[in-house]
Amino acid sequence: MRFKDRVYEELDYIFEHFPKYHTKILLGDFNAKVGRGNIFKLATGNESLHQDSNVNGATIIKFASSKNLVV
Repeated sequence: MRFKDRVYEELDYIFEHFPKYHTKILLGDFNAKVGRGNIFKLATGNESLHQDSNVNGATIIKFASSKNLVV
């Protein structure tokens, strides 16, 4: 299993076992470029530094969307 996959598994575990009413802020360098694609607007909003997302950006957007988070 790749290190990146283990990181997201651990984040998933943490978010599942945290009380729902607590505010959660996730900080870190994920080497992610989050683009302006319309498909991810709920997770990214209208502003982004990049036009297109890279693989790491798509992964963090997918994770954020699954947890109702905002990037």
